[in-house]
Amino acid sequence: MTLANGRETLAIPGPSVMPDRVLRAMHRAAPNIYEGELVDMMPGMIADLKAVARTKGHVAIYISNGHGAWEAAVANTHNRGEKALVLATGSFAKGWAGMATAMGVDCEIVDFGRESGVDLARLAEVLAADKDHQFKSVLLTQVDTSSSVRSDVPGIRRVLDEAGHPALLMVDCIACLGSDRFEMDAWGVDVTVAGCQKGLMTPPGLGFVFFNAKADAMRDDAEYVSSYWDWRPRTRPEALYQYFCGTAPTHHLFGLREALDMIGEEGLENIWNRHETLARAVWAAFEAWGQGGPARLNVANPAERSHAVTTVSIGAPKGTQLRHWVTEHAGLTLGLGLNMGPNGERSSDSHFRIAHMGHVNSHMLLGTLATIESALIALDVPHGPGGVSAAAKICAV
Repeated sequence: MTLANGRETLAIPGPSVMPDRVLRAMHRAAPNIYEGELVDMMPGMIADLKAVARTKGHVAIYISNGHGAWEAAVANTHNRGEKALVLATGSFAKGWAGMATAMGVDCEIVDFGRESGVDLARLAEVLAADKDHQFKSVLLTQVDTSSSVRSDVPGIRRVLDEAGHPALLMVDCIACLGSDRFEMDAWGVDVTVAGCQKGLMTPPGLGFVFFNAKADAMRDDAEYVSSYWDWRPRTRPEALYQYFCGTAPTHHLFGLREALDMIGEEGLENIWNRHETLARAVWAAFEAWGQGGPARLNVANPAERSHAVTTVSIGAPKGTQLRHWVTEHAGLTLGLGLNMGPNGERSSDSHFRIAHMGHVNSHMLLGTLATIESALIALDVPHGPGGVSAAAKICAV
């Protein structure tokens, strides 16, 4: 017998749950792309996007996923043969480095593993050794979607400043913008990369690159940026099409407009607090279950855990078995263990991930955790008692 009939619950780290309000906003006839509502709403949308990133700088919108935003960020700031320092805490900084390398950038990767954030002392040593300031940029993910590691972005800026190093600080916030606290200007970030499909609650298809004046000055010397990836026309448009180097992604924009309205109504500080509370509920459940079995949080230090996604280690093949059970028997979809196996396999049987980002509340999360506990029982996975109760106490605010 299965109990999966009914509305499926999605708990993967992107695309996240799409609010009905967003879907309704997109369910409409095609608009006029030359004048009227779509044209009129763009200045407000730009202002609201910058408010989410906490910046007074620029934002360029691309019809792309996050990988496209990666490419745009590198193309506008680097030339072939220049060096970038990449701080890896999982898979995705390495992915960004791979893209930059394919574009001719010489990337030096410092790998901090998959269970902790950037070691600031080690970073200071690397920067001190770069006496000629060969590194033009420092690339990292604030949250790595595969490992759920969250790095100390303000601390990294402090180390750069103490070293007197002029490199651009470029941060991938694709996993966590609108979920984990992020303050671009206050934290001294020069370039921020994000996507619409996670904390911004819009179907995949829009990538964002936020940048300040220091980063924009690098565009003057960028020799290989194409007309499509060039961020300047997109941030200085004279007509709607220049925001997008062509036809606007009309219905994505209507969805994003609704999502930004929802963010404004709740308030960004309240959103950050909600995500922190829900994340602590997940952690409490697994800390209880882990007392009597193999399940453990991938990141030991709470200060280095994301509030948007949690990666769990449970041992092979239990990660895959548990994911399949909750889908087939309860209608719940969890994230696969992405590149977390001993040899970095794409699908890792030893891990799974729980997303708690964007359009999510306590009853959705508590239902997810109760279903996971059912799977632990059904699959005869040893575990300590009281996981759901521990989570419920966190949610009883």
